[in-house]
Amino acid sequence: MDFDALIERRQTKSLKWCLYDHDVIPLWVADMDFRCPQVVLDALKDRVDQGILGYDLPPDELAPLIVERMKRLYNWDIALTDVSFVPGCVTGFNLALRAYCQPGDAVLVQTPVYPPFLSAPQSHQLRRIDNPLREMEGGRCEVDYDLFEEQIIREHVKLFILCNPHNPVGRVFTRNELQRMAEICAAHDVLICSDDIHCDLIFDGFQHIPMASTSLDAAHRTITLIAPSKTFNIAGLHASVMIIQDDELKERMCSARKGLVGNPGSLSLVAALAAYQHGQPWLEEALAYLEANRDWLAEQVAAKMPGIRMFKPEGTFLAWLDCRQLPLPGDPYHFFLENARVGLNNGLEFGEEGRGFVRFNFASPRSLLEEALKRMRQALHSAGVTGY
Repeated sequence: MDFDALIERRQTKSLKWCLYDHDVIPLWVADMDFRCPQVVLDALKDRVDQGILGYDLPPDELAPLIVERMKRLYNWDIALTDVSFVPGCVTGFNLALRAYCQPGDAVLVQTPVYPPFLSAPQSHQLRRIDNPLREMEGGRCEVDYDLFEEQIIREHVKLFILCNPHNPVGRVFTRNELQRMAEICAAHDVLICSDDIHCDLIFDGFQHIPMASTSLDAAHRTITLIAPSKTFNIAGLHASVMIIQDDELKERMCSARKGLVGNPGSLSLVAALAAYQHGQPWLEEALAYLEANRDWLAEQVAAKMPGIRMFKPEGTFLAWLDCRQLPLPGDPYHFFLENARVGLNNGLEFGEEGRGFVRFNFASPRSLLEEALKRMRQALHSAGVTGY
């Protein structure tokens, strides 16, 4: 697979590439600028060539494949009946809010965090409680357990939406961290909805652990959401997996989705099956390329971008760049967009804790990243920033 290939995406109305003007390098929304696994493309072509695109049930092989995958990769034992399908992880956690919360209930999220986590509670007339991650030396973020429990008690939190691996800070939470959070949730009867969409995108030295696998109690109070979308770069097909090990939780979720959320479409399910069945070689190549991009970016930022700090992500293909020490006239997002013509994510979209940050998607050919950093350095030099 040639991950260095530059593929024209504007002709497909790519959201990533069409949001900004043609002279902007877009390194924002979390999809990759890499060709999908050929096995997925072949499976889609075969399905289209069949000629009928009617209503389809999920393939018989798909749920067993998920069960086997969870055991093999994460040593997590689940049953076939625990697996169901939804058109997206965002859809999944919104369904959880609809199923288990009443207007006025409190929902806890760990900021800075993926923007739909921030907007979902308000959409359901719920109170959002922001639990800021604690920034440690070197930019690594950890959970402030005392504040976590204090907020749960004080605000009578009903549901906690976990992001693991965490987007945007790149943490892959350890077993001890997950167990501590689960114990606090158990002590105060808090339901957990864990968005694990980046769980397959983990770098050397780290291991993804599903929250529900940490204890029997966690298994019975956790809704887990995974997807092939980020893993195999098929996000536009909208197929995700929901894993619920508690019968009462399953029943409430099924009731909440009736007439509102169906299964993913036929082509989405075909792509998911092909990716999980035969996409591993592509994924291993992609991970190697992404890890090299991550390491290169971290080295470049440390050596050539004074005033910017980057914690090396443990998972995902997203770098969280701390630009708070740059003497800029405004926020870094607008500065780099207007002066460097590089489109990143504005840190403020991830909550107040993201002020002064930008999110940088490094899942692109290296040449594109090199040009983006060159432009960013030139913009800082032209602005008279010391060190440039």
